[in-house]
Amino acid sequence: MSRQIISMKVNGFQHRLEVPANKRLIDVLRSDLALTGTKEGCGVGVCGACTVLLDGRAVSACLTFAFAANGAEIQTIEGLAQGGELHPLQTAFVEKGGLQCGYCTPGQIMAAKALLDEIPAPSVAEIKHAMMGNLCRC
Repeated sequence: MSRQIISMKVNGFQHRLEVPANKRLIDVLRSDLALTGTKEGCGVGVCGACTVLLDGRAVSACLTFAFAANGAEIQTIEGLAQGGELHPLQTAFVEKGGLQCGYCTPGQIMAAKALLDEIPAPSVAEIKHAMMGNLCRC
């Protein structure tokens, strides 16, 4: 299996890694960088549990090869809180009871962040469209 060197900024920190050509972004995040907030649910990109932001765009980390993130900026759920303070989306999920078991919550929050970064005051239809790829089994 061929290997390649990739460089990416994750949650504001630069990383340089040597990875197999077929390694997925979710595996780099969870195994190589110990960022376990990103969860693998279905493994085929339909549940949203593995949603991260790649250059500001919501992507399924289980479907994204690590080499596709070479030179990119990645943001995971761990990168939202700043200075010990939860991001307003995280606070809203806690205050409104949007947690349940918590497995799908990181992906939902990251999908919501991508939406709000693009459309600060989305319509109900835009919210539904942006969040329809995130499933909760609770």
